[in-house]
Amino acid sequence: MKALVTGGGGFLGGAVVDALLAGGDGVTSLARGDYPALRERGVATVRGDLTDPAACRDALAGCDVVFHVAAKAGISGGDAAFRHSNVEGTRVLLDACRDAAVGRFVFTSTPSVVHTGGDIRGGDESLPYATHFESAYPATKAEAERMVLAANGPDLATVALRPHLVWGPGDTQFVPRILDRARSGRLRFVGDGSAVVDTTYVDDAARSHLDAAAHLAPDAACAGRAYFVTSGDPRPVRDLVNGIVVAGGLAPVRGTVPLPVALAAGAAVESVWRVLERVGVFGEIGDPPMTRFLARQLATDHWFDITAARRDLGYAPQVPLDEGFVRLAASLRTSA
Repeated sequence: MKALVTGGGGFLGGAVVDALLAGGDGVTSLARGDYPALRERGVATVRGDLTDPAACRDALAGCDVVFHVAAKAGISGGDAAFRHSNVEGTRVLLDACRDAAVGRFVFTSTPSVVHTGGDIRGGDESLPYATHFESAYPATKAEAERMVLAANGPDLATVALRPHLVWGPGDTQFVPRILDRARSGRLRFVGDGSAVVDTTYVDDAARSHLDAAAHLAPDAACAGRAYFVTSGDPRPVRDLVNGIVVAGGLAPVRGTVPLPVALAAGAAVESVWRVLERVGVFGEIGDPPMTRFLARQLATDHWFDITAARRDLGYAPQVPLDEGFVRLAASLRTSA
């Protein structure tokens, strides 16, 4: 097949590109940045914004499937920037797919679209969308996911994947932040670290996208539906975090912060960050160290039943958490 991967220069998008190339498929990447390494591997690259119809049209030339991985992610920031990338960008890309007669559209969503702040234990796709969000990221991803699923029809089959907490070698967000805070002595568990969470090793997350594309058609069981995707190996947060910390050659973390304290700190930090954003320095300081959304994510159970993905997509995770730690440690040693 000939595939367009939005955000092909990113962590998950790059893994999807790798999986496609390994299977002998043709790949085009659409991204705002320039990624010479992709071109060196034979990937056609189009540089542009998702909200630019011309860029989308150029990127879709000759493609029969789209993997829409690109998104603005983060735990803070103004609604307008998230809406521009996650909602308007998706809308323009869907319109361009219809104009270009592209038949399949695989959308990367997030389980955060159903997270209401409480525990989720073995949640499946019957969970409703949250009605209130404490962050613009899940709010705009929920809106975009609804849009993608509503677009499903005889000419454009769509499916949404909700990989939970994607990590592994090459991660530029989750793993580096954990290691940076552990090195500086600032890493603490919210609560006692016993909250059970699912994760998705990056190779499994990428494979789920190719599985979805292989099964997607207008009359397929997966058409017009969303699926949770994980590595099927939920563990306590402390096991996940300390597995990454030890893989980085550091001592396990033992410090804790009570959830009420973390929530209060998150609310205070959010207020400060809003002021900084208004005066135009947000882009220089990045995400805050804590928010109420992040505190609840770290202190509540959220793991998911992936029976539907196994059944309808043929998805079968291959890398359990412990094997992921081994691979991460080897990668970190190589890059040190």
